[in-house]
Amino acid sequence: MFAALITGKSTLEMVEFPDPTPSPSGVVVDVAYCGICGTDIHAYQSGRPYNPAICGHEWTGSLSAVGSEVKGLSEGDRVVVAIAPACGRCAPCRAGQADRCMVSFLSALGREPGAPPHGGFASRIPVEASRVVKAHAALSDEQAAQVEPTTVAFHAVRRSGIRLGDVAVVQGAGPIGLGTMQWVRAAGAGVVVAIEPNERRRALARDLGAHHCVAPGAEADALVKELTHGLGADIVYECVGRPFAVQSAVDLARRGGSMCLIGLAEEDAPITPGSWLIKEINVTSALAYNHEEFDMVMGMIADGRFRTEPMHSSTVGLDGLDAALADLASGTSAETKVLVDPRR
Repeated sequence: MFAALITGKSTLEMVEFPDPTPSPSGVVVDVAYCGICGTDIHAYQSGRPYNPAICGHEWTGSLSAVGSEVKGLSEGDRVVVAIAPACGRCAPCRAGQADRCMVSFLSALGREPGAPPHGGFASRIPVEASRVVKAHAALSDEQAAQVEPTTVAFHAVRRSGIRLGDVAVVQGAGPIGLGTMQWVRAAGAGVVVAIEPNERRRALARDLGAHHCVAPGAEADALVKELTHGLGADIVYECVGRPFAVQSAVDLARRGGSMCLIGLAEEDAPITPGSWLIKEINVTSALAYNHEEFDMVMGMIADGRFRTEPMHSSTVGLDGLDAALADLASGTSAETKVLVDPRR
């Protein structure tokens, strides 16, 4: 069996692995779809060492084998990748901070005991049973493949402290930005502004509910000032994942406002600390999610409160993955969420 791994700058290799078998506490998933994530794109661009366990970590599929000690799961079950539930044994758990469980966190990074040797850019993947949740019966496979990034955005908005009626700005209308924008609306924002340079993505943001869509720069600055009577946004969500965007998020916020950092920049970000102090900016950040949030998200996709279908722009097979990564890494791609179907 072969899995696709990013092994260097602009380098994707098909690496052979033994046919997987489950550990006593594990399962084997036949992958239906795996989404291409921003971290996959960053790894392809930079060539920095990339943990093979997370090279393709937005997957869904069905169980083809179940370990002897696994309870509650059976062959044929449709599942979605998740993180392990809180262990109850690590230092944060013992301190009553189960939402900061280190076992869960390490599983989000693909560094837990029993982590798979490769990610979901493969026909099959062996994982611990704690790393999957049953897919909601109402979800299509394409919807299920987008549960993981949708949960990233859900977790961020829950942490951000947004209030009913807030003027919210979302920087970046990629998959995470578009997801964040939908959750911000669901959370009760009064006005949602999407800032995105790509015209097609701006149109998609408008279709998904943004009240205003604008290119970054002077036009965006002027619009936010106009909407807030010169004060600035109540909260700004940084979803671009580029160093320059961190300070620009703070610049768009009002004094006493908030900035939520979601996009993961590869390099250090130049900031102006004085502006943060003068504005008394409230900062939250979000990486990954909690185990229980996956079921919440699947329920809200299933009942139509969150739309994944418009964000799914194309599907490729493993033989088209290299070209898809190159396109997404170019900085000029009009794609949003590209799914990989290893069955092709």
